[in-house]
Amino acid sequence: MAPKKPEKLFLMQKVMLRVCYALTPLVFAAVYLFGWRSLALVLVVFVLGIAAEAVFTLKQGKPITSAVFVTCMIFALSLPPTVPFWMAVVGIVAGVALGKMIFGGFGQNVFNPAMMGRCFIYVTFPIQMTNEWVEPILGGIAGFGRWSTLPDATTMATPMAALRTGADIPFERLFFGFTSGSLGETSDLLIVLGGIYLIYTKAASYRLALSCLLGGISLSGLLYSIGVPAVPSPMLTLVSGSFLFGTVFVVTEPVSGAKTRAGQWIYGFMIGALTIALRGFSNFSEGIMFSVLIMNAFVPILDQAVRQMAEPKKAAAS
Repeated sequence: MAPKKPEKLFLMQKVMLRVCYALTPLVFAAVYLFGWRSLALVLVVFVLGIAAEAVFTLKQGKPITSAVFVTCMIFALSLPPTVPFWMAVVGIVAGVALGKMIFGGFGQNVFNPAMMGRCFIYVTFPIQMTNEWVEPILGGIAGFGRWSTLPDATTMATPMAALRTGADIPFERLFFGFTSGSLGETSDLLIVLGGIYLIYTKAASYRLALSCLLGGISLSGLLYSIGVPAVPSPMLTLVSGSFLFGTVFVVTEPVSGAKTRAGQWIYGFMIGALTIALRGFSNFSEGIMFSVLIMNAFVPILDQAVRQMAEPKKAAAS
């Protein structure tokens, strides 16, 4: 029996579209800093990510959800500017298939699909994902006049990796994004503005974002105060690497994150703290991806524990 065709090919969700709106300035910032190849990479990821979801949903007679747009944008913006197109395709297909559709589709995934896809190629192709970075194009129209950065602009370290070795990077360079790094993580100014928009429009939970910031600031402040060499000051920790990008756009993802209020505070705080711990004591200069996936696994038991603790209080109150 042939599957029933969906009434609509795409199911547009206002919340997901608002996240896309908040991410769009980061796409143009990536073009400005690294050239038009950045936009081409985002578009390729979009096409293959949507196609990967369509393979599953259309056979079931269900529409493609606009949540896959968010997954594609976050995944693409988390990649290094020089990552091969075919590698990005492998990552987004793995993220959609293994991180979302294998669990039953939208609303049922345990893990963040974008981070699942990034983790898949991170551990499979570590050189391309960790050691091949380029300095941004600055001055005039910058990347708007080029396809990509020049071959001789390659650098071996992101600001986060450099800070671990004690390098001194001006705060303004980090905040405005005039540094090497993944496509969407460089401009903290645009990330902060996007976060304000998402919280104002109720497209993201302030509890998840704020608790992650508190977790990161608390542990980085403690470790920095006792002289741990691989941990910079809390302020530099926040504006370097992908911490803010992950806090605003990944930690606040509603499906794989905690649902209870108390659970959200714990979930976000632990991601922030785990990120700092992984940055300071592991071989990875970045930790937000692993922290999110680790805490995704604990969400069911975390929310269940919070609900069970609340039941005696409700019974006593009644």
